[in-house]
Amino acid sequence: MSTVGAIVLPQLPPERLLDAARAADEAGLDELWLWEDCFWTSGLSAAAAILGATTRVRVGVGLLPVPLRNVALTAMEIATLERMFPGRAIIGVGHGVQSWMGQVGERVASPLTLLREYTTALRALLRGDRLTVTGRYVKLDDVALDWAPVDTSVHVGASGPKTLRLAGEVGEGTLLTAATSPAELTTLKARIDEGHAAAGRTGALPVVVNVLAATGPDALDRVTRELHRFGDSPDAPVTDLAVTGDAGEVAAGLRRWFDAGATTVLLQPALDEPDPVGFLRFAAREVAPLLR
Repeated sequence: MSTVGAIVLPQLPPERLLDAARAADEAGLDELWLWEDCFWTSGLSAAAAILGATTRVRVGVGLLPVPLRNVALTAMEIATLERMFPGRAIIGVGHGVQSWMGQVGERVASPLTLLREYTTALRALLRGDRLTVTGRYVKLDDVALDWAPVDTSVHVGASGPKTLRLAGEVGEGTLLTAATSPAELTTLKARIDEGHAAAGRTGALPVVVNVLAATGPDALDRVTRELHRFGDSPDAPVTDLAVTGDAGEVAAGLRRWFDAGATTVLLQPALDEPDPVGFLRFAAREVAPLLR
């Protein structure tokens, strides 16, 4: 089944977050995703508050920058959420923005090595394993969770070819950023599948992709400005990187990402979205039913 979710950007003040989440929950949104961007809001504390204030929406954090967080602490936090709100939390991990990691003194020499060690250990702890690990970055001495979750999964955020392969090797799903065209998604998914096969793993992995979206009379102008914030000039046409228009037009555009291999598409608002709560309702009530 194609899953349509939406993103609440960290630029939304924390005091407005619960009202937005309740509106998304009441509107029937399947998944509401948060970012842990420096230095805006904490992903896990915000997720916990939303889960406690809603009844059905699944809450994703995409993603937790692993240099910032000890792996045992992250496992404890994820396990707590899963035990309290079974099946409703989706957690992604990744490198984090390297300049931000440098600002807080946590930039590492080999982000790929850290992500491999971290994701492998995190998944094992969440399975209930007892670990002693002496890696380059991850070091654990006889560590196990007393309250391991019944079931959980760890997604890996990826963009470069090596990280994409790693996501296929050690992740239980992959998160892809906005400004990924459907054609590029096909190529990226092939990298993920290569890593998946090389690790001897079977079964399809979820692929979650953010897609910039806007509705209203100035929608195209707003997504165009947003895409230029990602870089000097997008290589692909705007229509290959974003969706705009009414619900029918947005749904038709999103089908291209599903056809290219996405299992979940998250509508990402522009920074100048005039009505963040209305955007969530639009995604839930008008767009998602057209794709179910």
